[in-house]
Amino acid sequence: MLKKIFYRGFVLVALMLVSIAIPRAQNKQQILADTLASTTTWECEFTLMAIGEWKDGETTPELKAASLSLGFQDVEAEEGSANTVGGFGPPHIITRLSATSLHFMQVSREGPLYVTTIFAKESNPEKFLAVHTRHEFTEISLPGFTSKPEQYYGECVVAE
Repeated sequence: MLKKIFYRGFVLVALMLVSIAIPRAQNKQQILADTLASTTTWECEFTLMAIGEWKDGETTPELKAASLSLGFQDVEAEEGSANTVGGFGPPHIITRLSATSLHFMQVSREGPLYVTTIFAKESNPEKFLAVHTRHEFTEISLPGFTSKPEQYYGECVVAE
């Protein structure tokens, strides 16, 4: 009998703790999602990159350190527009807001597609996980220019 009472008490306490923790996690996630929706200026730093290559019919990846900085200003997530800061290309680009991500997309007439996604997930306090992808391909590689598909990994911060 005493074991049953102890067990029921333990289960009750566990359920109370879970019921407290879940709303806090949901509230935190909602705060992060709201930040994505309302922030108008972002600064991003990417420190790791992967490059895709095709050699003799086989795909080969290369992973290396990177130092890429870019930013976004005048972000209107609901309207779907933003301006880029840095060497990202034409300043006016498209944005799309989802429940857990904010996407920035630039399509160039010359062919490249650049996409940056900021996730509603903190890597450190006030730093959001982010990925930047460049879809380009040229036969010749030139230093300082993208010639193969690249994907960068890093973080973005609110810059207001």
